[in-house]
Amino acid sequence: MATNAELITSFYEAFERKAYEAMNACYHPSIRFSDPVFQDLEGGEVKAMWHMLCERGTDLVVNYSNVTATDDRGEAHWEATYTLTGSDRQIVNVIDAQFLFRDGLIDRHIDSFDLWKWTRMALGTTGTLLGWSSPLQNKVRDTARRQLTRFISEHPEYDA
Repeated sequence: MATNAELITSFYEAFERKAYEAMNACYHPSIRFSDPVFQDLEGGEVKAMWHMLCERGTDLVVNYSNVTATDDRGEAHWEATYTLTGSDRQIVNVIDAQFLFRDGLIDRHIDSFDLWKWTRMALGTTGTLLGWSSPLQNKVRDTARRQLTRFISEHPEYDA
């Protein structure tokens, strides 16, 4: 049986290869995920999100480090570099991840990053001026949720 640190490492090694099926195999069926954009996802939604991000991230580069874990908790640092879909804007997102485990799999995954910094890269002047505001951050979240909902409708294997 793999240690939890090995499980996290396997997850990010799969992410580096954009192997979303291998990433999703690291998750418990009751997986819950949250980050500043994709908040409160569960089960198939989480798995569909990684599939969508891997598929759309044609130039995505993932680097991870500082993987640590105990019997019930883990963490890692990772960075994603990619061109934002539908634009020529380069994103370098710096993320800290926390994990909880159940039955040898990841049961809870929380990614933390600076959403205002992300909006500055993604939206330019608009993100710089308004990226700190709830209305703009909520618009980013709503857009991401709509994209995920559409992706799930096109991939019924994720429909809960």
